[in-house]
Amino acid sequence: MSAYFVTGTDTDAGKTLVTSGLLALAHRRGLTTLGLKPVASGSDPTIEGLRNADALALQAQTRPTLPYATINPFAFAPAIAPHLAARRAGVTLALDDLVERTRPLLEAGRALTLVEGAGGWRVPLNETEDLSDLAAWLELPVILVVGLRLGGISHARLTAEAITASGLRLAGWVGSLVDPAFADDDALYRDNLTTLAATLPAPCLGIVPRLPAGDASAMAEAAADHLALPDGD
Repeated sequence: MSAYFVTGTDTDAGKTLVTSGLLALAHRRGLTTLGLKPVASGSDPTIEGLRNADALALQAQTRPTLPYATINPFAFAPAIAPHLAARRAGVTLALDDLVERTRPLLEAGRALTLVEGAGGWRVPLNETEDLSDLAAWLELPVILVVGLRLGGISHARLTAEAITASGLRLAGWVGSLVDPAFADDDALYRDNLTTLAATLPAPCLGIVPRLPAGDASAMAEAAADHLALPDGD
């Protein structure tokens, strides 16, 4: 049984695509899986309540499946920082609540559990706590999704340093091509990947190209073709 916290260098770095792709890859190998999105903003109203597209993508890759509220206990409508979205909804996010909801799921015996953060590493929960504190309290190794775009090297290195400073192990990183124009100069693109591999203190688990738009499950399967599970999984 293995569990990891998945973070990104920034918002829209490709965390959900990579997280769902890793879960799909594990399922191909016959493993039980669980994808969690404890806090999500940018959710849509439905007859069943607010639903977040990223959380739904993780629910689709959770085998055996679980209720939506288990995957994503805190969903907010505005596509803004979670602590601000929670404030607008009259909700106080607290680390203790997230730990209480998440820890039993980590002990449920799934072969691979991935807990996806929101935005980058230091997204606040409230005035004194960050979502990264959840990874620290649960002592989860971290998978870093690097948005491959101009400035990505610095963002990746700073995030890796912050993860290490939190006392956590960086288990691996994944490059996600979020800006197709970034790969127009093939030599420069490969030089960037070489620099990331040389400077990040963890193995590369894959490079996910810009994939054709499709439903979440199809994109997860496509991403899985470009990924490897961390050592031991």
